Amino acid sequence: MLLKELTELNGVAGMEKPIREALIQALEPSGCAWRIDKIGNLITSRNTLSTAPRVMLSAHMDEVGLMITEIDADGTLKFRTVGVINPRLLVSKAVRLHETLNGVIGSKAIHLQKPAERKKDFTLEQLYIDIGANSKEEAAKQVKVGDYAYFATAFEPLGTGHYKAKALDDRVGCAILAEIMKKDYGFPLYGVFTVQEEIGLRGAQVAAYQVDPAFAVVLEGTAAADLLEDEESAWSTEVGQGPACSIIDSTTLYQPELVQYVKKIAEKNDIPLQFRRGSAGGNDAGKIHLNKSGVPTITLSVPCRYIHSPVSVMAEQDYRDCIRLTEAILRELPYAVMNRT
Repeated sequence: MLLKELTELNGVAGMEKPIREALIQALEPSGCAWRIDKIGNLITSRNTLSTAPRVMLSAHMDEVGLMITEIDADGTLKFRTVGVINPRLLVSKAVRLHETLNGVIGSKAIHLQKPAERKKDFTLEQLYIDIGANSKEEAAKQVKVGDYAYFATAFEPLGTGHYKAKALDDRVGCAILAEIMKKDYGFPLYGVFTVQEEIGLRGAQVAAYQVDPAFAVVLEGTAAADLLEDEESAWSTEVGQGPACSIIDSTTLYQPELVQYVKKIAEKNDIPLQFRRGSAGGNDAGKIHLNKSGVPTITLSVPCRYIHSPVSVMAEQDYRDCIRLTEAILRELPYAVMNRT
């Protein structure tokens, strides 16, 4: 399963090469063209010689993770986050460096904490990575400042119809986009696997300028809080209730007529659809829709619990339905784009 392979590969922002190589290998048999731009985006395409409007699909390859900033005298490693991660989630988590070097995120044991310390969350400055080294010199033989650390989480089935994995944001979008690009829709279609989304949507900005699409669809893994919040209004999305169409987030105000267009297509094809109720966070749409004179853009997301953490949970049916919905949109999209005022 491509989704399993992608989530178990490591690709923190700026180091997406393993993801890119896996996607190229998966897509080459389908015959779609591909190239890598100067920032590292993987741009795949079909029917580029057609004069019909260009459509761009986007999913980002990078994941959140950690970067080593210092090697202490005792052989432990200080680090900072790459992308947004709550430090409270990091204590005692297993990590991997250089694919084969294992580590554990350590902190002061609760038995050694003073009562006042137990009432406060650890800060990043109080955490470290233990790789079993006994000195700075020993650790420095295996790790250098600037190296990345990744969460050591396997992709596995969970309960009935669910999966748990790291990096579902946005390897689930990458897996969906790879499935879409295996087919021909009869118009210029660009499937862009972007870099550095988690640190500022950088790859998407570069890619949108190159592709210059008339319409864009962003494929994402998004937050679901359906088990965490008491009030349903705070759930944002629900796992198992279908893909989510965004209405507003911190980088994009989606055009209402396009949101309604997605709703109609979902209803027509009997595909469950929900709307992303939260407005926090952003995605590649934030840069794509601002390209040149503007690009009509929608975002379709697979709800994921515990996003931006060492492990997330999603429903397989949401993933399958997001593929179905994206395909249904593309079957009708050229006419909608050309007739839109």
